[in-house]
Amino acid sequence: DKKVAKMAHRTLNDINKNVASDVESFIESAEEGFDSSVSSLVGNFISDCDCDIVLLAGPSSSGKTTTAGKIVEKIRQSGRNAYTLSLDDYYHNAADIPLTAKGVKDFENVNALDIDLIHKNFSDLIEKREALVPEFDFMSGTRKKEMRTVELKKDDVIIVEGLHALNPVITQGLDESHIYKVYISVSSRVTDDEGRVIFSKRNLRLVRRMIRDYHYRNTPVEKTFSQWPEVLKGEGKYIFPYEKNARYRIDSFHPYESCIFRNEAVELLDTVEKDSRFYPLAEQLKEDFSKLRPIDISKMPNDSLLREFI
Repeated sequence: DKKVAKMAHRTLNDINKNVASDVESFIESAEEGFDSSVSSLVGNFISDCDCDIVLLAGPSSSGKTTTAGKIVEKIRQSGRNAYTLSLDDYYHNAADIPLTAKGVKDFENVNALDIDLIHKNFSDLIEKREALVPEFDFMSGTRKKEMRTVELKKDDVIIVEGLHALNPVITQGLDESHIYKVYISVSSRVTDDEGRVIFSKRNLRLVRRMIRDYHYRNTPVEKTFSQWPEVLKGEGKYIFPYEKNARYRIDSFHPYESCIFRNEAVELLDTVEKDSRFYPLAEQLKEDFSKLRPIDISKMPNDSLLREFI
C-alpha cells in the first residue's frame, strides 16, 4: 500500500521558458505541487491507520524540518493536534560519539544516537501518552540537563524527523501499528532536451546544503565539499537501505529552485580557489548555473520549503 507523491523531471529549456513567460505562475505551480503532496500524505495517514507517531526520514538537505512543520499544519487543519520532535536531540554528548576508521567523530552513524532513550520515549508516548524528551545543544555538543515533557492527548500525533528515522533499530521492540513511516528526498533532476543530466538529484542536495551551511553554520564552501563524500557514505550505509520501509514517499524537488539559488550559488562557488581539489566541481556547477535564468529571492513565498536553505 505504499504511495508516492512525485513531481515530474524538468528540462532546462522548460524551466527557462517558464521563468521568462510567467515566473509567478511557475513558482505558484511548484509550491502547490509540493503542498498537494503533503496534503495527500496526511490524508492517507489519517485514513490508513490509527497512528500516534509519524517517522520522517531522508538524506541531507531533503527539507525534513520544513516538511515536518507542514505535516503538523495539515494534521491540525484536519481537526487533530500534532507536534514535532527531532532525532537530533537524541545525540550522545560529542565526547561519546563513535569514531570513523579515520578517527573522526561519526555523526552519520545511527549509534551516535541514544537508542535506549528513543525506545523508552516512543514506548512511553504509545502506552502512557507522555514522555520526558531530551534537548541537544549543538553549540556545546552536549545534551541539556533539563528534559521537556511531551504529552499526547486523544488523537494527538507526534512527527519525528531525522536521518535515521526509518532505520529498524529505531523502532525495534515497539508496536509498529502505532507508527507511520515517511521518506522524503530530492527525487527529480534537471536535464537538457536530449536527456543529459544538468543537475543530478545529489547535486541539487549539495547546492542546498552549501548555501544553508554557509548561512546557518558559518561553513565555507570548501568545507561543505570536503564533508560531502562522508555524508554520502553515511547515507548509503544508514539511510538508503531503509527507504523501502516507508509507507509514503515525498519528492521535495521544486522545479524553480535552481533559478532561485543561481546567483548566490555562483557567488559562493567563486570562493573556491584554483589550487583547491574542488575547483573542477565548483567550475562545473557554475557552468551549469549559467544556463539558467535567475529568479529574485523576493519572489519566493515565505513558507516555501526552500527557505530552509536560504
